[in-house]
Amino acid sequence: MIVCVTPNPTMDRTYVIPGYGDGGVFRSSTHHVGAGGKGINVARAVSGLGGLAQCAGFLAGHTGQHITEMLDAEGIHQHWTLLAHGETRTCIVMADTERQITTVVNETGPEALPEDWARLQNDLLEASAGSEFICFGGSLPPGSPAALFQDLLRVLREAGKIVWVDSSGEGLAAALDLGGCGIKVNQAEIGAILNLTVTTPQAAAEAATQLSGRIHAPVVVTMGAAGAVLSMQGEVWRATPPHIQIVSDVGSGDSFFAGLLVGFLRGHPPVKALRQAVAAGAANALSMGGGRFTWDQFEAMMAGTQVEAMG
Repeated sequence: MIVCVTPNPTMDRTYVIPGYGDGGVFRSSTHHVGAGGKGINVARAVSGLGGLAQCAGFLAGHTGQHITEMLDAEGIHQHWTLLAHGETRTCIVMADTERQITTVVNETGPEALPEDWARLQNDLLEASAGSEFICFGGSLPPGSPAALFQDLLRVLREAGKIVWVDSSGEGLAAALDLGGCGIKVNQAEIGAILNLTVTTPQAAAEAATQLSGRIHAPVVVTMGAAGAVLSMQGEVWRATPPHIQIVSDVGSGDSFFAGLLVGFLRGHPPVKALRQAVAAGAANALSMGGGRFTWDQFEAMMAGTQVEAMG
């Protein structure tokens, strides 16, 4: 099982609006409402790949209750830490299929207090009792001290868990400072971390190798249509997806993350796990909704994904 932690989940409302632009009145051709946030999307994609996932993190208010009901309907296991205040946030996604542009508006979300983080720690140790892998996806709740997140990562690692982090801002900085956690970043993020310009796969491979050596853990760098590179155990690989007509890339990074972790959970070598990750990310982009793709779509993307070793 993979425990997928979303510290700041959302209720996603996705609208397909051909020709959407600034100002004016628009009507959506289709819309979708579902539980969202990086960790939730990862869990959904893990399930789609035949793996077993459990959602965890903070939920609050009526929106939080609605999220649990929706995930129950999807058959996804849950072990949430409930906040006594606030309301889980809503995320608005507007996809323009004519220009292939997606606009995302995120609410802030409820604050998590130090005592809430202490409860989350206990809940995650309980939820992961039979699991080796724990991944964290997305931002921290507003006002959360990064030190509390870092302490949580440390406790989980000391408990023998394999921890991966896909975050930003203070959450990413805390994981990097601690070291020992697998890190998923995009090329802009790793460029900012290392004060480098990362615009090519070779530059991404060199940056991933540098950062992996610094934190003593695997580093994967996503590059959109150019694929991704993985630096692990002193080696580095690049996987490239087939050319596709993108419907929405929202959640593709989370599906990529799921493919990678499912590969590692099943004992696949890094090169196969990376190929599976890129294929899952591409499959996600073929339809609307984070972590939603069919097995046939995934297999088609696997067939067209290329992997190479990089020096």
